[in-house]
Amino acid sequence: MYLLEADGVGSISERASTTEMEDRRREMARRGGLEDEYDYLFKVVLIGDSGVGKSNLLSRFTRNHFSIDSKSTIGVEFATRTLQVEGKTVKAQIWDTAGQERYRAITSAYYRGALGALLVYDVTKPKSFENVDRWLKELRDHADSNIVVMLIGNKTDLKHLRAVASEDAQSFAEKEGLSFVETSALEATNVEKAFQIVLAEIYRIISKKSLASSTQPPAEEIKEGSTIVVSGSDTSSTQTRCCST
Repeated sequence: MYLLEADGVGSISERASTTEMEDRRREMARRGGLEDEYDYLFKVVLIGDSGVGKSNLLSRFTRNHFSIDSKSTIGVEFATRTLQVEGKTVKAQIWDTAGQERYRAITSAYYRGALGALLVYDVTKPKSFENVDRWLKELRDHADSNIVVMLIGNKTDLKHLRAVASEDAQSFAEKEGLSFVETSALEATNVEKAFQIVLAEIYRIISKKSLASSTQPPAEEIKEGSTIVVSGSDTSSTQTRCCST
């Protein structure tokens, strides 16, 4: 079942469809649970293997909360936080996707509309880092080509158990054109920084698109009887005149 609590956290079971979830979220918004003032709404997804700490990164960023007994996400959960990004009020809608294979058919639909993604692995689990490549491919198959992606190495507080070198992750991130940060949801290390970087980059991209569209000159009006020149062709042979009758 879908739940929405006062702190802006929601969840959906594996039986609920994308449409049902969106309808219910909008209904709760109409009731006043999610309506607040903001300039932009940015959807960001958390992806990666089960158990890498995605849910605690979500709760640390949105509620400054960490749960030692955090259980695997069932289906999809989301939470929101409104904050300032370069002088604008941005509502960040963070989606936590389940890492288990049996939920993959559900979570793939939630890439749609995402402007940012945090690709998370556990620095103590080499397998979770090896699977980053597969997660990245899935993301690129389903998400917009301009999505902002950051690679996150989580659980740096477990220093004595580290099994993935920072240098290896940094090298992978550079090769794939990703930003990279190591975090600890437990100690709240770099969690705020990671989300802020992603949201700021999304804002810069959106701002550039808005600026580009606003500076384009209006299309010239083509009047009857004027000459139309086809761009990129031989103007001496491809000019067409519209004749009056």
